Amino acid sequence: MNTRTEILTMCMVWDKRNDQVLLMNRPNQKGFPGYIAPGGKVDFPESIVDGAVREVKEETGLVVTEITYKGLDEFCDPEQGLRYMVFNYVATTFKGELLSDPPEGELLWVTLGQALELPMQDWFADRFPRFFQTGTFERSVIWEKSTGRTLKETFMVYDDSVLEQSEVK
Repeated sequence: MNTRTEILTMCMVWDKRNDQVLLMNRPNQKGFPGYIAPGGKVDFPESIVDGAVREVKEETGLVVTEITYKGLDEFCDPEQGLRYMVFNYVATTFKGELLSDPPEGELLWVTLGQALELPMQDWFADRFPRFFQTGTFERSVIWEKSTGRTLKETFMVYDDSVLEQSEVK
């Protein structure tokens, strides 16, 4: 079977000073309707983090200058031989002005407490808190598109406590 892998990013822009995040309201015709963080496909041969920075700029007009890797969401569909790998980041420093006519949907600054009250895909609502937790996460889902069933899911959270005990300098 031929297989293919698509590499994508998602970057939560977080204004810590005002305790707000920037979300976009994607319309139905763009797919994944509802509120979501900026992101998209990584262009070959750019690095994954460069792809995240570029996607934020294209979709919002902001240039993120401090970005932290938070984890990987992976979705596999064996029927199609397809693997989506979504590398997730949080950006806490940025500059620029928001686009007046953003290409992917209306942009909205919202407090962390209000964000989950907005309409959004279930998978994004599940992922949302992970951007703000310590450590990194890894989630792998084997999903059967024809039935809409999850065949297997693996979820791990990694912290750096094992590194704190290391004597390597």
